[in-house]
Amino acid sequence: MISVHHAREHNLKNIDVIIPRDKLTVISGVSGSGKSTLAFDLIFGEGQRRYLESLNAYARQFVQPASRPDVDAIYGIPPAVAIEQRTSRGGRKSTVATLTEIYHYLRLMFVKLATQYCPSCDLPIEPQTEAAIVARLQKDFRGKEVTVLSPMVVARKGIYRELAQWAADRGFTELRVDGQYQPTADWPKLDRYKEHDIELPLATVKVGPSQVQALQQALHQALELGNGVVIIAPASKAKERLFSTQRACPGCGCGFPELDPRLFSYNSKHGWCTGCFGTGLTLKGFDEEQTGEESGWQPEDDGIETVCKKCDGQRLNPTALSVRFRDKTIAELAALPVDDAEKWFGKLKLNTSEQAIARDLLSEMHNRLHFLQKVGLNYLTLDRAAPTLSGGEAQRIRLAAQLGSSLQGVCYVLDEPTIGLHTRDNRKLLETLRELQQQGNTVLVVEHDEDTMREADHIIDIGPRAGVNGGTVVGEGSVAKLIKNKQSLTGQMLAKPLRHPMPGLRNSEMRNLWDKESLDLHGATQNNLNNIDVAIPLHQLVAITGVSGSGKSTLVRGVLYPNLKTVVSGKRKTNTSWQGVESIEGWQSIDRILEVDQTPIGKTPRSCPATYIGIWDAIRKLFAGTVDARLRGYTPARFSFNAGDGRCDACGGNGMQKIEMNFLPDVRVPCDVCQGWRFNDETLSVKYKGKHIGDVLAMNIDEAAEFFKPISKVHHALCLLQDVGLGYLTLGQQSPTLSGGEAQRIKLVAELAKARMTPEDAKGKRFQHNLYVLDEPTVGLHMADVDKLLHVLHRLVDAGNSVLVIEHNLDVVAEADWIIDMGPEGGSGGGRVVAQGTPATVVKRKRSLTGRFLGEVFKGG
Repeated sequence: MISVHHAREHNLKNIDVIIPRDKLTVISGVSGSGKSTLAFDLIFGEGQRRYLESLNAYARQFVQPASRPDVDAIYGIPPAVAIEQRTSRGGRKSTVATLTEIYHYLRLMFVKLATQYCPSCDLPIEPQTEAAIVARLQKDFRGKEVTVLSPMVVARKGIYRELAQWAADRGFTELRVDGQYQPTADWPKLDRYKEHDIELPLATVKVGPSQVQALQQALHQALELGNGVVIIAPASKAKERLFSTQRACPGCGCGFPELDPRLFSYNSKHGWCTGCFGTGLTLKGFDEEQTGEESGWQPEDDGIETVCKKCDGQRLNPTALSVRFRDKTIAELAALPVDDAEKWFGKLKLNTSEQAIARDLLSEMHNRLHFLQKVGLNYLTLDRAAPTLSGGEAQRIRLAAQLGSSLQGVCYVLDEPTIGLHTRDNRKLLETLRELQQQGNTVLVVEHDEDTMREADHIIDIGPRAGVNGGTVVGEGSVAKLIKNKQSLTGQMLAKPLRHPMPGLRNSEMRNLWDKESLDLHGATQNNLNNIDVAIPLHQLVAITGVSGSGKSTLVRGVLYPNLKTVVSGKRKTNTSWQGVESIEGWQSIDRILEVDQTPIGKTPRSCPATYIGIWDAIRKLFAGTVDARLRGYTPARFSFNAGDGRCDACGGNGMQKIEMNFLPDVRVPCDVCQGWRFNDETLSVKYKGKHIGDVLAMNIDEAAEFFKPISKVHHALCLLQDVGLGYLTLGQQSPTLSGGEAQRIKLVAELAKARMTPEDAKGKRFQHNLYVLDEPTVGLHMADVDKLLHVLHRLVDAGNSVLVIEHNLDVVAEADWIIDMGPEGGSGGGRVVAQGTPATVVKRKRSLTGRFLGEVFKGG
């Protein structure tokens, strides 16, 4: 077993925890209770740190082990693997096939078994004689001076002093390095980490009848040294030609080097298309120096993207795309969905020699395709770009890769693996987690999902609440034991789930004020959408549901949102050119469209909840209005930690200082001048109700709501943060430390704070009609907090807005005003509207998987 003794990291309150080995354990609790701290900072973090500290000092300077968590002792930690949610799914050149290593095996198979064709003539490549090469040279270069070069090094790293010495000993004065002639006697210092091409120039000959013998001799020597390959470089600026005795086109005579796995890689200059450098897209400013991993090349920063015309989005150059196996190029195989690829390889007939070569390759590909199917990703195409994957899809791809590794004795730590999963697929995933455990591994899951909790062998419930009110072990043991535990909020929610329909969610008086309008999409065809027509009611909470890959995100985030954002912002008033849909009608009443997603609310440590929801200015004015501040002439600017004379000069208002450590991770410590308060002593001497401005930043939202009760604007916003279950956050908490779900709920509050309207306010007034688009707002939410979220969403609707939610959580779906269920399956089997209507209507639709599971929720209620 894994034993944790006296853990005090973050908000954990000196807890002791026992985690059974080789079992499926779920860590539950409300958001901010300390679940992730226990799972990732302690179990995974300490396991990884101990391994990294076993490396020597030279290696540690590159890997930077994490600092030791605040815990007395942890015993029995096995090697740990974390499968987390990530905001960044991968670089522009990462695909499903490369993430799962399927593409690596596919490249090897093409090298060993495929047939190469000439890109110009489309004829199969075959051997040719030296005499044939001489004849071709006499025909193509007659009367021209050419240099005959023998390839010695082809795209290899190194400094190659020995090669220069070898050439000098044989009387050669020069070698050509990366296109430039270099002296062998005074060999330059080559970059050892860069790939080099080095050729040996053997002779310069004028092609003609009088020089036939000299040409033959030089050619013969070059082919011997170059293993059957020779390069002919014309003296003029004409293009060089490669000839081969092993691989040549019988039509044009062009030679080709031996097939290399790098030829089929879009991460290598040997394989990528020179028009898009392996991305398959025309991206402004992207060149061969870019890797595609940089944050600037994530989808949200690229604007309008178009498919590369040179390779038609296939990422590879013409030479790579001219190699075929069973009449298919590697790009055509990579374009298949997982299901179709598995069928294609399953039906593949190989002769005896091919079977001997491909047996292990096919076995590895079959395993990985099978595991992708097991985690519900059968609809994804193998060439699907990593940045276009949802967080749940990316996490399950990493899970599939781990399943394929067949490791034993490992502790797998997962962070909400059910994110993005329909209930049907969720149950498949649980079978996969159980399989991992049955292979002899410890599976530790941070999860809010009820099905996962009920499947667990052991549950550790952290709480009872969040932040300073959390960090203790409320209950542990079996599900049955937790349900009997009156102190456990999780146990009580399992014993008595939400009842549907929930009373008091909607303000019917407000709802009656708004006209019955709808947003009508006609002929939506993007990705897998099957030329569908959809009517989305306005001034309602509408849930878009369906299995993974059914077309939900394509419909809402791919078609509806970008098109409406353009027309609503006034960029296209007339002659509208719709993208991915024939037309959209009924949008004219919408004043603003906003996507409330899980991206950070700020990228710097200075951004915090207080600044984002707009109450910090009001708080600074309060301090500036005190007697002390007025006597000293302090304005609100004095109480800013971003700039001005009031912040601490030593830490620049950060409150922390970074100390660089040789061979150890950088350490962040509270500023020794301001003690972490962010402000200088003069500013901190000003008090409001006995608290200085640093004290206010350190308050959690629950404390601040009580403190600022008389200040209506501040109090209202803080109450809204409490309503979405964020009362445990501090006002000054640094934005980069917030989870995606926390960031999304803070954005919701910022919008809700603007939507203060009563029926009396609305009568006879022009209101602003906002359309909010949310993608799984329940991510990171405990079952008890879903109730709070539903009230917040309906309050937005009560104020006259429209809310469109992509969601799998059945408690949210059950309380929607309208459901649009996509499917029936994912990928090519989806893209259609299976059912639509009120929850009560969808439950009756037999074709709807969502309706079937929704019926269970209503029965349970």
